[in-house]
Amino acid sequence: MRRSLATLVGPLVAAVLGTAACTQDSGYEPRNGDIVFQTSRSAQSLAIQMATRSPYSHMGIVYVSDGKPLVFEAVQPVKLTPLREWIERGERQHFVAKRLRDAGSLTPETLQRMRAAGEQLAGKDYDLYFEWSDDRIYCSELVWKIFERGAGIRLGEQQTIADFDLSHPAVQAKISERYGDRVPLNEVVVSPVAIFNAPSLVTVYEN
Repeated sequence: MRRSLATLVGPLVAAVLGTAACTQDSGYEPRNGDIVFQTSRSAQSLAIQMATRSPYSHMGIVYVSDGKPLVFEAVQPVKLTPLREWIERGERQHFVAKRLRDAGSLTPETLQRMRAAGEQLAGKDYDLYFEWSDDRIYCSELVWKIFERGAGIRLGEQQTIADFDLSHPAVQAKISERYGDRVPLNEVVVSPVAIFNAPSLVTVYEN
């Protein structure tokens, strides 16, 4: 059964523009609406890196609740994860945090709408097939839809599967495993690197 974001973590604080305490040993000061990127250790990480030509294969959006930073992410299922736990799960605990250049546009009202948009996707299964529907959700799709539906902001260019480099053996193996000989080349997708390179974002931390 799909659980709401509120059920997963409890109510977020009303003052959603607040800054959390620095994460332990990092120096990063999380804010609501930040986007964090890492290299996942998942079985499909290498395929994503090769197909998108980017070291970053996983991402999520930061929420701050009662001064504690959390990452809303699409894993299995879509859920909130403490930021420290999220960092430790990544390759070498390396991560990058980005923020809107116009951070002032994320007013409390806008962030509330973004949170509401995310609540509609909380508890959904992870989408292994990268389909552009709300039935199942993958990581960059989650972040893109929260910003587009809650703030009217499109982060990064949408592409199709055919736009990616599908030549690497790791990519071909995953394609064969999931699609067989019926690869949906025209499926609309958004990749972590497309959001990472969005000109409306600025890097605020990298370790």
